[in-house]
Amino acid sequence: MVTLSAERRRGMSLGIVACTTALSATACATGGQATQAPPPSAAAVVDRVKKDPALHAELPAVIQQAGVVRVASDVPYPPFEMFTADGASGAGSLTGLDYDLGRAIGKRLGVRFAFTPHKFDGIVPAIHAGKYDAAMSAMTDTRERQRVLDFVDYSLSGTGLLVRQGNPTRIRELKDLCGRKVAAQAATNQAALIRKSQSLCTTAHRAPIELLTYPKDSDAQLALSSRKVDASAVTKPAAGYIAKTVNRGTTFDLVEDPRAPGGYDATPNGIAVTKKLPALTRVLRKALQSLIDDGTYTHILDTYGVGSIGLRQATINAAKD
Repeated sequence: MVTLSAERRRGMSLGIVACTTALSATACATGGQATQAPPPSAAAVVDRVKKDPALHAELPAVIQQAGVVRVASDVPYPPFEMFTADGASGAGSLTGLDYDLGRAIGKRLGVRFAFTPHKFDGIVPAIHAGKYDAAMSAMTDTRERQRVLDFVDYSLSGTGLLVRQGNPTRIRELKDLCGRKVAAQAATNQAALIRKSQSLCTTAHRAPIELLTYPKDSDAQLALSSRKVDASAVTKPAAGYIAKTVNRGTTFDLVEDPRAPGGYDATPNGIAVTKKLPALTRVLRKALQSLIDDGTYTHILDTYGVGSIGLRQATINAAKD
């Protein structure tokens, strides 16, 4: 079952698509019309990944025989899942962090990760029914989902802060928002975080944060680029991707708080794996760790502007509450 909070997080970041479209169509960025760079890809580094015969031998027999891991993914959900810039929407026209990381894991294991677009709320039942072996769809690892799936966790992400390029208001952490105008999509975890952070201003005897909520993330980003607000609170992966791609990285910056590298109130995201194949979960973790160790993983995350959500150790079922 998909929890409300997880659905809400997905809804927020989907606003990036609308934002980049809106930015392309309007003079949203200062100094002229904004444009979105083509979706990035780490294809070159992925193509250099070599098969590990020992890891291949640890795959379940059914996967070895098929030569394929069947993977569900809800597309689009930038920067994790996207269709390529040519506008095609078939399974063979995918890109994104999850797609590149999945291909790299598959190459290390000597099998193909076959991605199929599937609506997010139907992914868990589809895996349970045996249609897929796994899902790579920025899925939050929760104790609720662990009852029916296992997770190989590969990132930790929460709320990030987007500012105008150069960070003119010098925002470096949550308390720097005191006395500032901050945008967020209405009825989201991000808006709730900003409200909760008002206590920091009270404790510091500083002016409160002025929260302005908008129907969509794209509206909040337009408010930021047009100087109506000083910062926009969005998911950390979304913020990193927007900062990297809108106007080829010349419109926004991402605030990097060293005390919250994955974002505020961060939770683990993982590869969801059927419980019918526990050996698959174990070998996926080993393959992922090998990519972390040799730098492939970091390169993929950096390609999408989200290196700060990365892990040093691949884990299984990291969520504890």
